[in-house]
Amino acid sequence: ALKKLAASARAVAKARRTAAPLLAAQVEARLQTLALPNASIVVQIEASKEDIDAGDAVVFLLSANPGSPLLPLTKVASGGELARTMLALRLVLSEEPGTLVFDEVDAGIGGAAAVAVATALSDLGRLHQVLAVTHLPQVAAAAHHQIAVTKEVREGLTFGAATTLSAEERIQEIARMLSGGVADQSARQHGRRQADLGTAL
Repeated sequence: ALKKLAASARAVAKARRTAAPLLAAQVEARLQTLALPNASIVVQIEASKEDIDAGDAVVFLLSANPGSPLLPLTKVASGGELARTMLALRLVLSEEPGTLVFDEVDAGIGGAAAVAVATALSDLGRLHQVLAVTHLPQVAAAAHHQIAVTKEVREGLTFGAATTLSAEERIQEIARMLSGGVADQSARQHGRRQADLGTAL
């Protein structure tokens, strides 16, 4: 039994070492489209003492900027970088869970990068339920449904509320996000175009 265990462990370890650089390359390619154009990823497999233990330590190393050393993702990544790396992993891996949650995966980005993240989330949404917390109109517009989260103070107490928006309310909300709260006519027209573009994604 121990010989069979050792043989199976070696097979698992070999498969990990074969897959690690392939996974790293695919995740790195995805990150380059998600506002991290200079990111480098390495999947490091730490061998056990006798190389017969299937319980290898797997560490993701990240260098987000040119000249930066590759260091453990959990120690050097900002919240936005960590979220986008998880998004890239989910785009690469074929066996994801049915529901994926991204909390401000778009932190610190805008413009074309925001559109790229919105498109990536929309792609995931074709096969999975994706819940995304966002402050960007580009990302909100890519959703099939939008929920507005608000809070208010009543008699000294703070209350939160989550409201599913209708199609017209979505346009108003996207307009508010675009205009910084001044939802004038031009912002509403732009919001309607954004909502239409998001539906097209």
